[in-house]
Amino acid sequence: MRPPVRGLDLDPQTRCAHWHSDLDVIAIKMACCGTYYACHDCHAALAGHPPRVWAVEEFDEPAVLCGACGTELSVSAYLACGSRCPHCGAGFNPGCHKHRRLYFAAG
Repeated sequence: MRPPVRGLDLDPQTRCAHWHSDLDVIAIKMACCGTYYACHDCHAALAGHPPRVWAVEEFDEPAVLCGACGTELSVSAYLACGSRCPHCGAGFNPGCHKHRRLYFAAG
């Protein structure tokens, strides 16, 4: 069963009001609360608490959800996937690397 995802104007593949291109099909489990959000801005709008990034020691934890197929990836697997789901092949937005610091510690 696919874990629930929170977000503003969320579609079935986890696109939200902030990120809604064909490639914006991931959600990230926030380290602070263990809840999947479509993006950092959705967490800021809905969570009611400050975010916490995933520590390097936690990179083996499932923390990224492919919105296309529902596969959960560890942080390490996501960072190494080349912007493509290793399970279904769906493309992920390669520009997401610009926002890595909002979710993951430098490693």
